Amino acid sequence: MRAIWNGVVGFGLVNIPIKLYSATDSSTLDLDMLDSKDLSNIRFKRINENTGKEVVWEDIVKGYKLNDKYIVLEDQDFEAASPEKSKILFITQFVKEADIDSAYFETPYFLEPQKNGEGAYTLLLKALIKTKMAGIGSFVLREREILCLIRPYQGKVLMVNRMRYPEELRDFEDLKLPAKAPKAAELKMAEQLIKSLSADFNPEDYKDTYNADLLKIIKQKAKGKKVKLSEVKEPEGKATDLMAMLKESLEKGKKKKAG
Repeated sequence: MRAIWNGVVGFGLVNIPIKLYSATDSSTLDLDMLDSKDLSNIRFKRINENTGKEVVWEDIVKGYKLNDKYIVLEDQDFEAASPEKSKILFITQFVKEADIDSAYFETPYFLEPQKNGEGAYTLLLKALIKTKMAGIGSFVLREREILCLIRPYQGKVLMVNRMRYPEELRDFEDLKLPAKAPKAAELKMAEQLIKSLSADFNPEDYKDTYNADLLKIIKQKAKGKKVKLSEVKEPEGKATDLMAMLKESLEKGKKKKAG
């Protein structure tokens, strides 16, 4: 793996030199965009909208439009804004992870200690495990301030979870949400159904089957076979008899467990 950020994690007066690595890989198939006429690859060009000519990477700059005029920003300008956050991920407070709504979580990253940081790294890891807490902090990555949560992962490594800022979450007040409460009998039956389907979470139980199925189709087409499309009926969205549906769901669950 290649580190995407080098810096320091700081809590109190303790500084831990670290490297940041992406903790995820894409599981989607790598599909190319092609011209349907001759299957040539489609290339995207950076075109100057005034001249219509292609612009090479070396001539591209970043700018912000202020009062109908672009202000060009250079590398040192990005570094000058909160320079300490470009090098330091400072933990400002410790919280219980369960207190944070999962809607705030985004991309996960792994933290690896650099030379002479092993002792402090292990100290923070073990202290977080012992207290069942996680650290909230921020740092600058790719010209953007990242709000993040630092927590133990599988008891062996420190993980950084990138988080959304509150203003990035949309308000749901405009949605047409039901105001009528469910009937007591329906609620009790729904609770029974939830309990019957409850189990300990095991990530190994979940597989990306869509990509595997799509790859089968690709291989069939490569052999010149025709792909048959199975017709799938869209389930009815209208719940005419909730109790009947809940009872049937429970019965199916019982049969499945018995089988």
